[in-house]
Amino acid sequence: MSKSAKRATSLESKINLPAPQHNSAVSIEKVLLNRRSVREFSNQGLELWHISQLAWAAQGVTGPDVYRTAPSAGALFPLELYVAAGNVDGLPPGVYHYDLRNHALRLLLEGDEREKLCGAALSQDSILRAPAVFILSAVYQRTTAKYGERGIRYVHIETGHAAQNVLLQAVALNLGAVVVGAFDDAKVKKILSWSKHEEPLYLLPVGKP
Repeated sequence: MSKSAKRATSLESKINLPAPQHNSAVSIEKVLLNRRSVREFSNQGLELWHISQLAWAAQGVTGPDVYRTAPSAGALFPLELYVAAGNVDGLPPGVYHYDLRNHALRLLLEGDEREKLCGAALSQDSILRAPAVFILSAVYQRTTAKYGERGIRYVHIETGHAAQNVLLQAVALNLGAVVVGAFDDAKVKKILSWSKHEEPLYLLPVGKP
């Protein structure tokens, strides 16, 4: 954990997110046409409703029995979603876990961890410059307990689904995003204080181009 970070212990560290919007003036075809990897961001921050919409796109609930925006093999849901916020209006700098059932964020670490994450990701500036970085992780055992080694493939497929949802939602919001897979797993886990059972799979910096 970095010197600037402090482990959150308060039960009051829950932040309810604005309700996600389920319609848009932008067609899915237009979004697909305009999707590009964006690595350079302006100095403008994001707003809390941006975070809400992006989190919902990645792992949001879409119906009863906790149906989600991304398919999951056997409905076992091995993925977890985090947000490392640095410049988001209404969201103090920190690392948050997405509580999908309540569409809320729960503070895990206080303080801006983007610089540390950037260092763990081979100093890729997009992570440092983006006002928020979405982090997808997996607990493989949730899937491999049923499917064995084949479950590892299913987890990786699911991660791609969730990441693409974030990228497409970003385009619909006139934001830029990129997927980052080059990073030191152990360093990311240490920064975020994860258990040995959770593995980082994707970092997704998001901001205004």
